[in-house]
Amino acid sequence: MEAVRGIDLSIAVGECFGVLGPNGAGKTTAIEILEGLMPATSGSAEILGMRWGRDDRQIRQQIGVSLQETELSERLTVRETLELFRSFYPAGISVEEAIARVSLQEKTNTWVKKLSGGQKQRLAVATALVGDPKLIFLDEPTTGLDPTSRRQLWEIIQTFADQGRTVLLTTHYMEEAEKLCDRVAIFDNGRIIAEGTPRELIRSLGAEHRIEFSWSGDWPGTADQAISSVKGIESITHDDHTVTLTIDHPHEVLPPLVQKLLESGVILTNLATRQASLEDVFVSLTGRHLNEPDEVQPEKVAGEVAE
Repeated sequence: MEAVRGIDLSIAVGECFGVLGPNGAGKTTAIEILEGLMPATSGSAEILGMRWGRDDRQIRQQIGVSLQETELSERLTVRETLELFRSFYPAGISVEEAIARVSLQEKTNTWVKKLSGGQKQRLAVATALVGDPKLIFLDEPTTGLDPTSRRQLWEIIQTFADQGRTVLLTTHYMEEAEKLCDRVAIFDNGRIIAEGTPRELIRSLGAEHRIEFSWSGDWPGTADQAISSVKGIESITHDDHTVTLTIDHPHEVLPPLVQKLLESGVILTNLATRQASLEDVFVSLTGRHLNEPDEVQPEKVAGEVAE
């Protein structure tokens, strides 16, 4: 099978671009082609006006890469690690500045093996920043981190993007994409199934709010008709013991909805409203949630990617 089934991707200078999708969707393979770590079996990858296979050395001097799992020598200190990576580039920022950018000043002389998971991830990002790149690749940089460490990395990424540099971020956290990205592409089964700003993709659903409720006991036979009679509901989805309603104006829908449910004998155990999210976009497009990856075993890579 193909991990990437022919994609056409263009990213503007100064953009924070997110590549989203479940594990096995092909996003990491596409990024590895763009990073020059893996050749495409067809098509081409152009980075900063240069092309892999022709301008490899020049490209590598202008990009930074933080892989999904960066293995650093555990017996080097933070400073020694960044001195090593800084030596790979003819120009860049100082080791001290790289340490400051990721707020590891207090760990400058600490061995890598003694860092927490969040600190190691920040150090991995610092190794990508020390060459002062124009474009940085971040492959699921916050996977496995606690919420505090995740938000610390968000601030680092946002600061880099605010300098007018380009960020290409892969993630399966929809909240992360909505927070950081100017535009996103949603991958599924090796293809791009949607692309645009987070707001554009959410608006494509037709309504920007959700009502979700659950109940106890049996579902009354009159309940579906009662819900359908409430004005302002765009769609109704049953999932196990939860109903999700797509709406535009919660304040207009909630009062008559609750009344109709109670009159139908529905015993509510929980009811909440929220704004629609990129997760809802993914479910609408694929019929499944992001945490339900396909079983994909890629045997070859085919891609067409360009900046």
